[in-house]
Amino acid sequence: MQENSSGRVRIIKRDEIADIVGHQSKASEWFTVTQHQINQFADCTLDRQFIHVDPEEAKNGPFGTTIAHGFLTLSMLTHFISFFSIVIDGVHTQVNYGFDKIRFLTPVKVDSRVRAHATYTAIEEKTPGQFILHMHVTVEIEGEVKPALIAEWITMQML
Repeated sequence: MQENSSGRVRIIKRDEIADIVGHQSKASEWFTVTQHQINQFADCTLDRQFIHVDPEEAKNGPFGTTIAHGFLTLSMLTHFISFFSIVIDGVHTQVNYGFDKIRFLTPVKVDSRVRAHATYTAIEEKTPGQFILHMHVTVEIEGEVKPALIAEWITMQML
């Protein structure tokens, strides 16, 4: 298995696939979730609930400030995977395949820093040259005991 100096897993050979199951990645770099990003996500999804986009009203809400949408935090997995991606040698296409489980455990307050790590729980060759990778992913919030979310994420790689 090749890793670069930051610990990002890059390319594995097909005969190394079994060695990856149970492999826990290093954590990604921290990422700060800003109000601007939250507002842009609200504009894209049309979810402009005050707890996300109105800092003044959110001060009196249940979290004392605005929070990121759960789906914004989930969508950040596409950024975080660059830190722990495992790619089978020869792959030309990678796609999302879905999720078996997603749980939003702790709200991400504006200006919080989050990061992710993953454990590969299974890799199967669905058809010749088409691999399904199962990951248990955790997104942590700096300074919080409970994570922002946990997910059972499935991706597909095609040779």
